[in-house]
Amino acid sequence: MKKLLIASTSTVHGKKYLEYILPELSLFFKGVKEILFIPYARPSGLTHKAYTEVAKTAFEKINIEVRGIHEFENAIDAVNNAKGIFTGGGNTFLLVKELYDHKLISALKNVVENGTPYFGTSAGSNITGLTMQNTNDMPIIYPPSFNTLGFINFNINPHYLDPDLNSTHMGETRETRINEYHTINSTPVLGLREGSWLAVNGSKVTLKGDLNARLFQQGKAAVELPSETDLSFLM
Repeated sequence: MKKLLIASTSTVHGKKYLEYILPELSLFFKGVKEILFIPYARPSGLTHKAYTEVAKTAFEKINIEVRGIHEFENAIDAVNNAKGIFTGGGNTFLLVKELYDHKLISALKNVVENGTPYFGTSAGSNITGLTMQNTNDMPIIYPPSFNTLGFINFNINPHYLDPDLNSTHMGETRETRINEYHTINSTPVLGLREGSWLAVNGSKVTLKGDLNARLFQQGKAAVELPSETDLSFLM
């Protein structure tokens, strides 16, 4: 039975990297001594090694060791043998390109569907949906496909932002862009605000965190969903 924790972000205001969600991670990875980190999204151009060190520092606080996938001779074997997996944020286009280049899409699907716990933040959460088409990132590189892991039957828009009512900016809002997506595509999109996450156990999906999420469905008005909402109907 698949087990996922899909978070909007790794860092919330006023806290260190993953600090806000460490108590949840301690329970999520209970009994796991070492996890595999996938640093391919490389935020701010960090090297794989430097990004992995950031993850290591955070997980040390809950007594879990972290090894970067780049440290292994064979990336597919690293995924197949992992006891837990964490894919960090950064640029989703780059992340997806690397996953295809290393032929990891099928490997990740297989191990997670068979019970290896998967934790994602930002770009690492984008890829849990059917496609990466609702990322906020710039297309700095072109992946072979926008199709991603499909662990959930909808898409994620992490870092979802509400319009600033005091701003004079007249550009598109996040809601406008998601509605544009739905002029062509029918896949539901969940806007996850900072500090919120989804807990997935098999086909059961529950919204967690202190904030509402915003659900967009083609041909319907967007709706606000409070924490602890059961989203299993989207599966």
